[in-house]
Amino acid sequence: MRLKSLKTASTGPKRLKKRPSLRRFIVFITCLIIAALVAGFFTFAYKVSKLETPKPLPKADGIVVWTGKGGDRVASGVDLLQKKYGERLLISGTNPELSRETILNTLGLSDKIADCCVDMDRAEDTIENARQTANWAQALGYDNIILVTSAYHMPRAEIEIGSAAQRLGITSYPVRDLDAKPWWKDSKQFNRLLREYGKLILSFIRNKHIRGTPPARLETQNGVTPETQ
Repeated sequence: MRLKSLKTASTGPKRLKKRPSLRRFIVFITCLIIAALVAGFFTFAYKVSKLETPKPLPKADGIVVWTGKGGDRVASGVDLLQKKYGERLLISGTNPELSRETILNTLGLSDKIADCCVDMDRAEDTIENARQTANWAQALGYDNIILVTSAYHMPRAEIEIGSAAQRLGITSYPVRDLDAKPWWKDSKQFNRLLREYGKLILSFIRNKHIRGTPPARLETQNGVTPETQ
């Protein structure tokens, strides 16, 4: 009986010694995660600030513009359509309070092009943008598109398109506000990037289970650069 009681008593201090080690481990892991998130944010901010369109820009089956803040996206999409980089234009996420006629009147397109080659949808967020884009491309039999959206939005857009249409080839056409200050000098820009970074992480986690072909890069599809003329 004495031996048992001695053994029981001897285990107490050992258990107490393990607790500080566990706390140190938890603190270490927490600091490691925070450091990774901070490093990831700066990597994300740097990469989106350096995004450029491929030169020369390859033609595609269609052009898709995801509307929103940050750069003149719709004007860029209209310009690409007029230059015949794609046969149709989808404007995804148009203001539900504006009629099609009102929107078309502001684009400066001829009636002929507007009637034959411009489509619109009322997507409310990036997930709906991707689904509408996938449905539009599938309905028209398109294999590749030029995607026009803000530079900071492009990484998440690619993930969501990869989820909605794994085999749809895309050429990224990032648009940025040329008059905007660098993000490290502008609190609004910084906060916008920080929010987008958080959404990007959530999008990645939500779609990590998908095991499909990621969205192909049109400019390197099948290892061959498409004709640009």
